[in-house]
Amino acid sequence: MPEQIQRRKLYQEVLERLMNRIHQGEFPAGSQLPSERDLMEQYGVGRPAVREALQAMERSGFVEIAHGERARVVDPTAERLIAQIAAGAQHLLRTKPDMLQHLKEARVFLETSTARMAAARATPEQIERLRQAVTAHRASMVDLGEFIERDMAFHREIADISGNPIFPSIVESLFRWASEFYTPMVRAPGAEELTLAEHTRIVDAIAAGDGDAAAEAMRIHLVRANALYRRLGQQ
Repeated sequence: MPEQIQRRKLYQEVLERLMNRIHQGEFPAGSQLPSERDLMEQYGVGRPAVREALQAMERSGFVEIAHGERARVVDPTAERLIAQIAAGAQHLLRTKPDMLQHLKEARVFLETSTARMAAARATPEQIERLRQAVTAHRASMVDLGEFIERDMAFHREIADISGNPIFPSIVESLFRWASEFYTPMVRAPGAEELTLAEHTRIVDAIAAGDGDAAAEAMRIHLVRANALYRRLGQQ
């Protein structure tokens, strides 16, 4: 039988037409959309339909809406895209504990690969930035919050060497989504020194251009950390 035509709400029609205009280049990134009044006149709809369409676009990350200003088209990036699912990912981790294990496995899979790529592609300047990241990380040991941020920045720096903008965005997102589970881990006695020693071994392998050693050093680092906060969770 023929598929039935679905009834749509007015805001969905407005949303679709605005998105088509954005995709066709009429409103490039950074430009403002017409005012609500102009859109009402263009499409022959009321203010509620226009506002609901704009709010849906904002929730999806297509536009930014500041109070008293017209909606502005955002520049689409991998980081923005991944950020859109952050709240949902954290809710999933809190409500389904098994998902944390899946996240940890995904992180090991991704970061051993980025470490291997870094060993093959890192320039002397990038290697020096990694060494500076380890130094800054050590200096932050007196501040737990900064220590965690420096930890994340180190892993993102390695992923950034790949040249693929998606990898550092995913690495940072995986770290932040599970950040509430990491805090107890770094408070454990000796955990800070262990983390720094493992980071140094990873950098040394990357500097040597040894992809296998870099991947293995990263795997050992992440698997050992996983085992540590599993034990902490049982206390």
